[in-house]
Amino acid sequence: MIRFLAPAALIGAILLVWEVVVRLTSVPAYILPPPTAIAAAFAANAPLLIVSAWRTLEMAFLALIAAAVFAGVLALIVSLSPTLDRAIRPLAVTLQVTPVVAIAPLTVIWAGVEHPERAVIALAAVVAFFPIFSGTARGLASADPDLERLFDLYGARPLQRLARLRLPSAAPFIIEGCKVASGLAIIGAVVAEFVAGSEQGLAWRILEAGNRLETAKMFAAILALALMAAAVHVLFQWLERRALVWWRGR
Repeated sequence: MIRFLAPAALIGAILLVWEVVVRLTSVPAYILPPPTAIAAAFAANAPLLIVSAWRTLEMAFLALIAAAVFAGVLALIVSLSPTLDRAIRPLAVTLQVTPVVAIAPLTVIWAGVEHPERAVIALAAVVAFFPIFSGTARGLASADPDLERLFDLYGARPLQRLARLRLPSAAPFIIEGCKVASGLAIIGAVVAEFVAGSEQGLAWRILEAGNRLETAKMFAAILALALMAAAVHVLFQWLERRALVWWRGR
């Protein structure tokens, strides 16, 4: 109970102080609305926010699937060749540290201005790529050295070693990489929506409300985004626990 009550009490205290300070100092609503106004805006715009959140979530999950497939296959390939690993890893790191905003205009052009959702998925996949690639590559290299020598003793072929030793050993690392990438995919999707000009996601609702100085609606959209991201995080934590229980008891 303490684990749930402690953060709830802290959030409640922050909202109470926020409400009191805004009311007492008469801060204009377009600068900082009180939490009650944000709650009212959230309730009034809930149907639209739910639709927009679902659209953002849909593109984030498509990006996560694309990133998982590409990063997983690439990690499997480089695990079979140290030379390929040394050649590809610097490029993967470079892609990770490059700000998504810097490559967004190019992606929008390549995807087609009339198809902003393609650019959103591509950019979100770029953001989600590295945690999955890094986790999978690290997991494939983390097999027990004694078992590696046993496979050498029996003359196992590279594919046999990969399927029967390294992939099972890499399972926890792959799961952790996907959990981290799920949050990054949502962040990448929202940033990409800002740049690509998608008119259906939560980023568009934030921009629309900001242009009209409807700050309470902006906070309501941000709240919807935070709740969605928290729900995805909880879902992947649950999947991680279930997968690790299966992995340990296999």
